[in-house]
Amino acid sequence: MSPFHQYLTRTRRDFLTTSACGLGGVALSHMLAENAHASTGASPLAPKPPHFAPKAKNCIFIFMAGAPSQLDLFDPKPKLNELHGKKMDAGLLEGKRFAFIKKESAVLMGSSRKFSRHGQSGMWFSDLLPHMAGCADDICMVRSMHTDQFNHHPGQLQMQCGEGRFGLPATGAWLTYGLGSENQNLPGYVVLTAGRGSSGGATLWQSGFLPSSYAGVRFRNGNDPLLNLKNPDGLPSSLQRAGLDTLKTLNNQHLSRVGDEEIASRIASYELAFRMQSAAPELIDLTGEKKHTMDAYGIERTTPSGGGRGRGNGKAYGEFSRNCLLARRMVERGVRFVNIIHASWDHHSNLDEELKFNAGMSDQPVAALIKDLKEQGLLDETLVVWAGEFGRTPLGENRNGRKANTGRDHHPNAFTILMAGGGIKGGLSYGTTDEIGWQPAENPVHVNDFQATLLALFGLDHEKLTYPHAGSERRLTSITRQSKIISDWFA
Repeated sequence: MSPFHQYLTRTRRDFLTTSACGLGGVALSHMLAENAHASTGASPLAPKPPHFAPKAKNCIFIFMAGAPSQLDLFDPKPKLNELHGKKMDAGLLEGKRFAFIKKESAVLMGSSRKFSRHGQSGMWFSDLLPHMAGCADDICMVRSMHTDQFNHHPGQLQMQCGEGRFGLPATGAWLTYGLGSENQNLPGYVVLTAGRGSSGGATLWQSGFLPSSYAGVRFRNGNDPLLNLKNPDGLPSSLQRAGLDTLKTLNNQHLSRVGDEEIASRIASYELAFRMQSAAPELIDLTGEKKHTMDAYGIERTTPSGGGRGRGNGKAYGEFSRNCLLARRMVERGVRFVNIIHASWDHHSNLDEELKFNAGMSDQPVAALIKDLKEQGLLDETLVVWAGEFGRTPLGENRNGRKANTGRDHHPNAFTILMAGGGIKGGLSYGTTDEIGWQPAENPVHVNDFQATLLALFGLDHEKLTYPHAGSERRLTSITRQSKIISDWFA
């Protein structure tokens, strides 16, 4: 090899490992410790021990992108109804930012929904969620959530990735990085979508600076969930296996020279795809499910008219129902983290009609999922989360000179999330907001507190689950904020 070619192929690792200052030895030992799978040949998704005894093994995170209105679903405010059409205290508006509301002319808007208590716990639900209300005693409802972001994409990134900016690993990526997966024939982190695409798109299930093996794998709706998974006609499996073995040998040689763990991720991805050729078709084949199970989820439901942006391609009801059932089948088979994403709940106008559409879409299958997991003996070890990126204002939307307030703007100050199973205390209503739902009045919970608690349920210390990047040890929760674990939620 010519000196010029040697120079072109010289890597940063080569420089560090030959540096006379001793940095090479330090860097090399650190990288070998962090990336042991690269030298041992172990799968990056092989199961790993948690930091301490876990309560949960799998997570189904149902993400309602666009921000559901907590004031019309979970957090009844009689005082807000009483003050409907009146101005809000100017002091509360001082320094607040909105996406669209004009503060000087904004007025309070009550809710037309009817609320009632359910279960032995007496948990409040609106009339739009009768099925989920039937699961009240299995649900932990947190009404005092708050976030730093007031626009969709940053808010969705903060809920999924810990901070409202690009390039960070999603929660599912952190969990599979920390714990691996119990099924080596399917991805450890799967994404299922319905409705309109979310504002955050694929940035919500990225691996960020973690190796790409930990990124979410999106399964499309229908009978062909992954493109190019099937062999071309005429290609026998034995020939494909021989080709993969040759490619693996070449990649391993390159890995031994360069030491880039993305090469190890590439090898693992090829092998996973080969194994998925038999595992994925069996997973999505629902013919073995009982009819009463299919009916409970509402698999054959038709999507009603209307719905606004939540309607998507017109198949949202059936697709969301199918995704909920697939999520149960995935955790049953050891998939670590399943994201079910539906968009959009962004109701700046026509709130009553469009919220009714979206609530009807999610209410039956989410309740069926919780009940099904319980019947299958999986709920105790499966954490189910229902959440958006923030909430909606108690003020009516008034942009563009609109006379009628028929929707609500983005509201980071206060919103509601639901959890069930996975070591969570059922029948718990945690936190309160003030009399108009403007901000938390008791037990405020930041998004990072929720994430720290989620990791703790899986036996992971959010301050120890780290990865070296850009000169610091990065983690899911922000390194500039002191996050807390909320043990009151634990069963």
